[in-house]
Amino acid sequence: MKIAVLSGKGGTGKTMVSVNLAAAAQRAVYLDCDVEEPNGHLYFKPENPAEAPVSVKIPKVDHDACTGCRNCVDFCKFNALAYINKKVMVFEDVCHSCGGCAIVCPEKAIAEVDKTIGTTMSGVSEAVEIHSGFLKPGQASGVPIIKAVLSKAPSDGALTLIDCPPGSACVVMESIKDADYCVLVAEPTKFGAHNLEMVHELVRLFEKPYGVVLNKCLEGSPNPSEAFCAANGIPVLGRIPFDLELGAINSSGEILVRSQAHYAALFSELLLKVKEAASRETASDSQR
Repeated sequence: MKIAVLSGKGGTGKTMVSVNLAAAAQRAVYLDCDVEEPNGHLYFKPENPAEAPVSVKIPKVDHDACTGCRNCVDFCKFNALAYINKKVMVFEDVCHSCGGCAIVCPEKAIAEVDKTIGTTMSGVSEAVEIHSGFLKPGQASGVPIIKAVLSKAPSDGALTLIDCPPGSACVVMESIKDADYCVLVAEPTKFGAHNLEMVHELVRLFEKPYGVVLNKCLEGSPNPSEAFCAANGIPVLGRIPFDLELGAINSSGEILVRSQAHYAALFSELLLKVKEAASRETASDSQR
């Protein structure tokens, strides 16, 4: 079962929720797809982590062999190639690594070479298997790294928590496309409700079953995110209180579930609700 945890903005508690749900399970796999700012490993502190580079293919032009026919320039719909001063120039940041330019070159003047754009890191923390992606600064897209992290998901149906990037851009779409269920984490503010609406629209577009976790809840105070859920018939899976002790433990890079029994109970109950909701949706789909 693959559970994607996402939010409309950073700082809502998305990583806190995904890390603690994974830690609350007896056995789980945690995939950190927030490749621009991965921090799940800072909580889990995996033992003897192994790193591996992630590369993409980019064109390299042999200018001596090139005759200036411009077939490659005409082919590329992403404008990653241009013919300037009698030379084909390559703009790596907009290249989509399709390899088409090399195929259409009649002189075979274009080859593909590897460009390293980041790394993955894998390790274990107690009963949790951790895989994180790290995008090198300045790189245009983290999608290839996200694909590399998602490829680590087990095929035996083990519980997998996917810590998605914040927002609703292409990297988030890549992270949730194979998820069985989505957990949307939201703050109790108007800004939080606005960003919840964004990711709500995204998961509906992808036809993913979903529920909401409301974080930083103050009893008796207005909660625009909860009001949005009520108005749109969105199931609320759980409410995490605004708690100074919780904030202090989380800010110190410790896992709540492993620190205090009452937090272990809170996230174990939340995990049970998430799994029950996901199982109901899976059973409903199989009956259609």
